[in-house]
Amino acid sequence: MATLQSTAPPDADRTPDRLVVRRKRTVAQRFRHDWPLLLLALPVVAHLAVFHYWPTAWNIIAFMDYSPYRPFWENPFVGFAWFERLFADPYFTPALLNTLKFAALNLVFMFPLSIVLALAMNGIISIKARSAFQSIVYLPHFFSWVLVVTVFVQVLGSDGLISNWIMGGGGERLNFTSNPDTFLLLVWMQWAWKDAGWGMIIFLAALASINPSLYEAAASDGANRWRRMWHITLPGIRPVIILLLILQIGSILSVGFEQYQLQRQSIGYQSTEVLDTFVYYQSIIGNQGESFGTAAGLFKGVIGLILILVANNIAHRLGEQGIYQKS
Repeated sequence: MATLQSTAPPDADRTPDRLVVRRKRTVAQRFRHDWPLLLLALPVVAHLAVFHYWPTAWNIIAFMDYSPYRPFWENPFVGFAWFERLFADPYFTPALLNTLKFAALNLVFMFPLSIVLALAMNGIISIKARSAFQSIVYLPHFFSWVLVVTVFVQVLGSDGLISNWIMGGGGERLNFTSNPDTFLLLVWMQWAWKDAGWGMIIFLAALASINPSLYEAAASDGANRWRRMWHITLPGIRPVIILLLILQIGSILSVGFEQYQLQRQSIGYQSTEVLDTFVYYQSIIGNQGESFGTAAGLFKGVIGLILILVANNIAHRLGEQGIYQKS
C-alpha cells in the first residue's frame, strides 16, 4: 500500500506558542525603553552641539567682510577675498613650511616612539617595574606646556643645571633653549617627554587584546622573541597603528600653539612661527579681523579632511579598515 506523504509546509506542525512574532516598536515605545541611555548621552550631544557643530556653522564668515559690531545679515559677502589675502601674506608661507616641518618630525620620530615604549613595557615581567615605568613615562602628559618649557629652561637653559655644571668644569655656557639651530631637537625632546606616554597607553590597550595562546603556540614551534614580535605583536596592533596614523596625518597642520608661543621670544619668530601662532598674531594682534582667522582655520580643516580621505583610501587598498568601512 502506498504511503501518503504530507504536503503541508514544514512549519505547519508548530504550535503557535513556538512562533516568534517580531513587531516594530514605535518611537514612543523605543523612547520609553531607551531613555536612560539617551539621558546619559545628552551631555556629550550638548557638548558637541555647543562647542563643535555651532562654531563650525560660523565658518561662513570666512566668505564675508564680517564685523561683530553690526548685525550678521548686514555683513557683505566677499567670496574668496580673504583666502587670496591669506595666501598673499608674506608670513603665511614660512609659517606653513614650519608647520609641515614640525608635523613631519612628529610623524616620523614621535609616532614610532610610542610604539617602541609600548613594546618595551609589554616585555617587562615584574608588575612593580611595569607600574613604575608606566607612571614615570605617562605622568608628564598631564603637565601644561608652561611647566614643560620651564623645566627644559631650568635644565638646558643658559643658566640651567647642565650649563652651570659645564661652566663649573671650565667649559662654555650651554646655548640650547635659545638657539634656532637646535630648536627642532628641543621640540622633539619636549614632545617625547610630554606625549610619548599617552601614545604608549593606547598601544598597550591594543596589545592587551592579542590572544596569549598565539605566543604560546609560536614559542612551542621554536619562534624566538623577535619573530613573535614581528609575526604576532605588530600584526595584532596594525589596525590601531593605521587608525592613529590616519588621524595624525589629518591633523598635520595643527601642531599646537602654547609650545611655540612660549618660546617665541627666546628663539625668534622665524623658527617658531606655525599656522596657529600666525593666525593669532595676524588676525587678533594684527587686527585683520575674524574673517581672516576663520579663512586660515577653514584652510587647515579642508586640507586635513582631504588628507584623511586620501590616507583612508590608501588603507582600504592595503586591506585595512581605516577610520570607516566602505559602504
